[in-house]
Amino acid sequence: MSSDTRITMVTGGARSGKSALAESLAARQPGPRIYIATAEAWDDEMTDRIARHRDQRGPGWQTVEEPRDLAGALARTDGQGVRLVDCLTLWLSNMMAEGDPGPHVSALCQTLGAQHSPVVLVTNELGLGIVPENPLARRFRDEHGWMNQAIARVADEVWMAVSGLPLCLKSQ
Repeated sequence: MSSDTRITMVTGGARSGKSALAESLAARQPGPRIYIATAEAWDDEMTDRIARHRDQRGPGWQTVEEPRDLAGALARTDGQGVRLVDCLTLWLSNMMAEGDPGPHVSALCQTLGAQHSPVVLVTNELGLGIVPENPLARRFRDEHGWMNQAIARVADEVWMAVSGLPLCLKSQ
């Protein structure tokens, strides 16, 4: 991530190293670091997962918990330092629970285009496997793919983590 990169997207499969890659890219930026968390702790396992991520980041990160109004959180924190959003997949799930995620994804893309401070966004790479057996899962996979395409279009850089290794897919 170069110093003039504003929007960076990091994608990858489960346990691919995408969060660690995103954190290392954000750490290259000067100034304060803000972690925008989209996860909600609905059960003990998710509570543990969130705590593990927080511990791995260590001190030096301000955390903003925002599971729904991601565009608003980015607008409110612009100019305060680099922001790392983890993750778009959970955010999309939250948006689908409220109905059509399309307008929220469009608003997010517009907000990203207006950012002055760097943003690193983590997302999963879905759809590389079998077609899900139920309509809701197929819809989520499709919406997620469309979201990733929209974010990748506005991003200056796109990275993919594969087996802990970074692969640059797009660079300004």
